[in-house]
Amino acid sequence: MLVVGELINSSRKIIRENLEGRNEQYFREIAKRQMDAGAHYVDINCSEMADKEKDFVKWLVGTLQEISAPLCIDSPDPAVLEIGLSLLNNGMPMINSITAERSRFKAVLPLVKRYKAKIIALCIDDKGMPVTAGDRLLVARFLVNNLVKEGISIDDIYIDPLVKALSTGDTAGTEVLESIRLIKTEFPEVHVISAISNISFGLPNRKMLNRIFLVQALTVGMDAFIIDPLDERLKGHFIAAKALVGQDRFCKDYIAAHRKGLFNSLAK
Repeated sequence: MLVVGELINSSRKIIRENLEGRNEQYFREIAKRQMDAGAHYVDINCSEMADKEKDFVKWLVGTLQEISAPLCIDSPDPAVLEIGLSLLNNGMPMINSITAERSRFKAVLPLVKRYKAKIIALCIDDKGMPVTAGDRLLVARFLVNNLVKEGISIDDIYIDPLVKALSTGDTAGTEVLESIRLIKTEFPEVHVISAISNISFGLPNRKMLNRIFLVQALTVGMDAFIIDPLDERLKGHFIAAKALVGQDRFCKDYIAAHRKGLFNSLAK
């Protein structure tokens, strides 16, 4: 199981404000807290900073890489991805993301090879975002087969079936769950990842939906998660679900969490 901490994203007002203020202490603290809470990677996304995105990515990489988990460079702009990747020296990097869109695939693939990075591959192609689970599988098949053909290890590929907001349609959740099942059935060695919180966008009590959806996704085969690792209730659900699906040998993580008191308030 792999966890990517999602909190350093410029779509959040507090992140934009602290980027503008070049608040090193704030970002070092939030990166370390995510790492201490179990994040294997810390995602950094400055895409909302307009023409300053490149400068802020440079600054963040320099600020964080010596004190945080390895970084996941997240940008729609391949030039920004390369800037961030070229500065990294802390562990194996992760790229967020490549797609099956011809121009995007062609632009990002050389970066995956050059920097020997793990790659998040979004199920989207030149036709747009797939609607059904079957459509997602077709795009995932293209991505996996072509990445492997280009020499990328299947263990470094993280397919993102793209979680749509439940507020946009009643089947948004079930389509993703079926997509996970289909992808893992055809490609059992590939990883499946998503930003879990997308499911709750536009709805009240978002954290409740996020926690339940994480358990559902894990149960059908998702093995990597872009989440807020500081949400203790979500973390509790995650640890308990891992034990229940046989991903926690002898329930060691579950027992350790119990001994640390994680479940004290959650069980009430």
